Amino acid sequence: MTELEEARERYCADFERFKQKAARNGGGWTYPLRKTAISRFAEVGFPTTRDEEWKYTSVAPIVKVRFRRADPRPNGVVPRALAQTGAGELAKNRLVFVNGHYSERLSSVGSLPGGVKVESLAAALVNDPAAVEPYLARHASYQDHAFVALNTAFMEDGAFVHVPKGCVIDEPIHLLFVSTSNGEATVSYPRNLIVIDSDSQVKIVESYVEVGGRGYLTNGVTEVIAGENSVIDHCKLERENETAFHVATLQARLGRSSNFVSHSITLGGALIRNDVNVMLDGEGGDCTLNGLYLGTGERHIDNHTRIDHMKPHCVSRELYKGILDGKVKAVFNGKIVVGKDARKTDAKQTNRNLLLSEEATIDTKPQLEIFNNDVKCSHASTIGRLDENALFYLRSRGLGLETARALLTYAFASEVVNQIKIAPVRAGLDDLLTARLQKICQA
Repeated sequence: MTELEEARERYCADFERFKQKAARNGGGWTYPLRKTAISRFAEVGFPTTRDEEWKYTSVAPIVKVRFRRADPRPNGVVPRALAQTGAGELAKNRLVFVNGHYSERLSSVGSLPGGVKVESLAAALVNDPAAVEPYLARHASYQDHAFVALNTAFMEDGAFVHVPKGCVIDEPIHLLFVSTSNGEATVSYPRNLIVIDSDSQVKIVESYVEVGGRGYLTNGVTEVIAGENSVIDHCKLERENETAFHVATLQARLGRSSNFVSHSITLGGALIRNDVNVMLDGEGGDCTLNGLYLGTGERHIDNHTRIDHMKPHCVSRELYKGILDGKVKAVFNGKIVVGKDARKTDAKQTNRNLLLSEEATIDTKPQLEIFNNDVKCSHASTIGRLDENALFYLRSRGLGLETARALLTYAFASEVVNQIKIAPVRAGLDDLLTARLQKICQA
């Protein structure tokens, strides 16, 4: 039996131990869903580099570790520890999850408009399953994605956000996921469901941090359903430690004339895989995907995006930027698909990468699949180093080499950072990047 086959058998056996608890979690309708998902995982198994979507990313470092499901207890996580992670900027409406499980003690939800639900998914499955059932696991497909299948089978908790029709929430909603493993190899499966009804507006921040965690795996799925004329500003901040594994899928479905903006910021982890998929399923939809990934050491960072233009008159803009140092290996695979009915599509995709060392590498693959000839689409990709002329100019003005390098690198990153509209997040990220880049450029 190969290592991949052994790992597949191990996860299936773990589900057999988990299934009694799973049958009680979320009511009768979730158990068949879980069984179908684990059955599909048993069929497809973990991906290999022979799979086109995983060609440049080997999951062997994850497969060989015998993870156990994370302990739901807080393991000493206190408010002061959260403040030290730099995740305390948004505290007014904040749900905190420790090892994928909701912590009421660490959470705080302020006054929200009537009908708005910001709560634990586990609680919603028990108290209001009718609000969850029409959406949960209906959009993030597990048919061809092993990690989504595992998340669907083992999901226990996460965030449920429901904003009713015509509601505008000014304060951001912060979903904070904290990992703490006490030196053990653990896995958590956070599952988030965000449902925004028509004519509503909301800002969502997902943060992933660690407090004393080493060598753990976060396998997360977030589903976003945007109603007609809704506006969603989403930001994901991944700041886990250098030994962590992070595999996540964001699946969004946009209704007519809706507006969805998502920023993906990747700053931590040993092996990171982010899948961001958006379906423009209503005429006049507007989607913006921005990403920034910063890698040092021997990390591996993989960003896969897909935007499906399914209806006419939709617009999408995508900008992903990478800053790579040391022996980092990065992947960007971005695909825009224009369906046969999606006339007047306007789509633009850009990936730019800055290599700070001779050994850093990036495999970049922007793609367009167009099945309608009445469209305006473009894509571009660049890989380069710091401009020697710009460095010479700054040094001629009295700046040292390290300072000049840090300044130019920050300017490269700021194009993404400055587009984040949530001021506390933008300011905190600005400070963090400044410190990180100064350290990198002085090495």
